[in-house]
Amino acid sequence: MSIEAEALLQEAKESIEAAQNYRSELQQRLHGLSQARKQVRGSASQTRETLQRHFQELQTAVSRLLTERLNTLLQEVDNIELDSVSPLDDCQKLIEHGVSTADELLREGEAAIRCGINEKEDKLGSFTKKALQIQLDSLPEVPVLVDVPCLSAQLDDSLLHMFRAHVARHGSVASHPPVQIEELVERPGGVLVRWCKVDDDFTPQDYRLQYRRGNSSQYEDAYIGKDPEFLVLHLDPHIDYLFRVCARGEGRTEWSPWSIPQTGYTTLAPHEWLPGVDGYILSSRKNIAMRNDSSPGSGGVLYSNSPTYFCGQTLTFKITAAGQTDKRDSLGVCADSRTDTDSLQRDQAVCISSNGAVFVNGKEMTNQLPAITVGSSVTFDMEVVNVFPVSNNNNPSDGGNFKLRVTIGSGNREVVFDWLLDQVVDSLFFGCSFTHPGWKVLVF
Repeated sequence: MSIEAEALLQEAKESIEAAQNYRSELQQRLHGLSQARKQVRGSASQTRETLQRHFQELQTAVSRLLTERLNTLLQEVDNIELDSVSPLDDCQKLIEHGVSTADELLREGEAAIRCGINEKEDKLGSFTKKALQIQLDSLPEVPVLVDVPCLSAQLDDSLLHMFRAHVARHGSVASHPPVQIEELVERPGGVLVRWCKVDDDFTPQDYRLQYRRGNSSQYEDAYIGKDPEFLVLHLDPHIDYLFRVCARGEGRTEWSPWSIPQTGYTTLAPHEWLPGVDGYILSSRKNIAMRNDSSPGSGGVLYSNSPTYFCGQTLTFKITAAGQTDKRDSLGVCADSRTDTDSLQRDQAVCISSNGAVFVNGKEMTNQLPAITVGSSVTFDMEVVNVFPVSNNNNPSDGGNFKLRVTIGSGNREVVFDWLLDQVVDSLFFGCSFTHPGWKVLVF
């Protein structure tokens, strides 16, 4: 084959490969369009169902309230009518009885006048006596109309106008949620979720974060507050979780629509303390250690169950309870888990003491952080600077060969320094030591 033919063949192969890549990219975009269309149609259908259900429930509730109010007013009319008509009925009975008595008296009087002369005197006397007994000049009192109830309904027409105005403003349809998840970062035993506001006209007052396992249908609350990020802990490694966030606008009581759910997971095992160490009690998840009084005034270092801290991560110690301080107290990171020492203030370790002093390979730095108290959070961040022959004393002839840049933060302050190790390490232990009981530390 000629050189020209080989060049054409090579060009054809490259064109075929480019066409395949182009087709693959287009197919991915078609899939993306399909997902977008599915999201639009699915969310539109769900929104319709939500609106119809809500307004149906609202209509039923309003109808029930109006019916209850109508029945209450009708019952009030019935009560007033009954209370007002009852004395009128009694008065009517009294008057009807008087009319009946008067009719009977009239009949007797007419009969006495028409009777014969022999009986007239006796009957007229009996009639006159009876007439005197009846007291024909005594009449019952009948109430005048102004004293008798005249019922009417007082109805405020402004209710309809107010209701119409409220209905006109009730509910809204949003094409995009006001907040969206911005980033999911894996952490040991958890995922750090960060979100941001995407609607410039929306002023958030609080955020609400929920999550669920990929195979579950029920979300659960993880966080409600003002911070735009939260570390969700106690997640199983290599398991997909769905996260979503919403917000409550300033001065509002209802929550905004949920953000589009995002899938996240962690491949990192959770940080755990080593169980069975004298002087310390662990929580069921082994991420909380409490210094007890089984060996007051003495005790060794409590290390992590394994070297689970890797450079590039943030290691956090949260102090949830505090005891008496001691200059030998320490929280920190180390290259090994030696048991022949009672503090991390030693070689191959960096730590902070309870009084805020920072130690690097057993030597105290001049820079100092705030003292550790209840509620304090101490963070360790590390990155590899380089691997070359330097020593702990920065003397190239002494044989050290690994340098890490360490940032320790506590409160609103931090210190940054280079930590020299005598060998390369892929992962590190963490640990703590407290001389006196009462300290409780959460690690994540």
